[in-house]
Amino acid sequence: MGSDGVINLHKPLDCTSFSLVAAVKRCTGVRRVGHGGTLDPKATGVLILCLGQATRMAEYLADSPKSYRADIELGVETDTYDSEGQVVARGDPSGVTRPILEAALARFRGVIYQRPPIYSALKHQGHRLYELARAGVAVVPEPRRTEVFRLDVIRWEPPVATVEVECARGTYIRSLAYDLGQALGCGAYLKELLRQRVGPFRVEEAVLWDTFQAACSDGTWPSLLLPLDLVLKEWPALVVDREAEAALRQGKGLALEGHVLRGYGCAGLPLAGLGRSRAYAVDGRLTALVAQGPDRRWHPLKVLSPALAPSLEAMEGERMPERPG
Repeated sequence: MGSDGVINLHKPLDCTSFSLVAAVKRCTGVRRVGHGGTLDPKATGVLILCLGQATRMAEYLADSPKSYRADIELGVETDTYDSEGQVVARGDPSGVTRPILEAALARFRGVIYQRPPIYSALKHQGHRLYELARAGVAVVPEPRRTEVFRLDVIRWEPPVATVEVECARGTYIRSLAYDLGQALGCGAYLKELLRQRVGPFRVEEAVLWDTFQAACSDGTWPSLLLPLDLVLKEWPALVVDREAEAALRQGKGLALEGHVLRGYGCAGLPLAGLGRSRAYAVDGRLTALVAQGPDRRWHPLKVLSPALAPSLEAMEGERMPERPG
């Protein structure tokens, strides 16, 4: 069994994403291990680990929408905006009612501009912000554009509001908690955070860390790997003939018309309307990620090793007729 794939790991509390990556390298012997979006030490939930060639998919995974469940406590501010930091201010949240809370949250839906926490892994002049903050260097990060697709209160037990958030890449739930406290005039911090979903990966199917460690001990950890192309489940999939496969493996662009044997997830669409797609060999191995260029030819974005195990069957969705136009 190969070592190219992804692991939907349920990150435990009080450890860093980077420490888990290092631990996975040690216990599996796989040299290339990365993650598809970091989680803070005080957060739990979905952490996608990419092994082998799957590390080349991490950039697409990082762009996937994410969802969280967050407990936000009103009346307290910390320097890190979460429970890991020191309390720097206290306020009175007694006047906050659910309608007031709902009204305040409304301003954080849609496209927003958010200032990242000073204790974050973003870089400023080559240094991580948290390194500068710990060294006493004052840096005010520039606001960054992001988008919140959904933000709902699911429980209100004053002074703690439990909310669910669906958001785009780069959204800081810690900053959302801090900004909510400012909007309410009483301060707030992120008490607990659970990442429920990253793209197609959900916390209900995540592997517990203890389970993964046990699988490393008995050598069965490869059985926990998911196909790397699951990261791109929403992309159309095209099975191409051997001529097109050979051209793509050589990094050559070509007109796919006449070379596509069948397709999935794109019924009724012409090739010209597909945008980025997954291209598979006739035996089901992922060959390349392709996109149509201005010259109307399809060009490989990434070419995958022919040593990858076949995985198309696990990815099959809606099937197109033979040789789509």
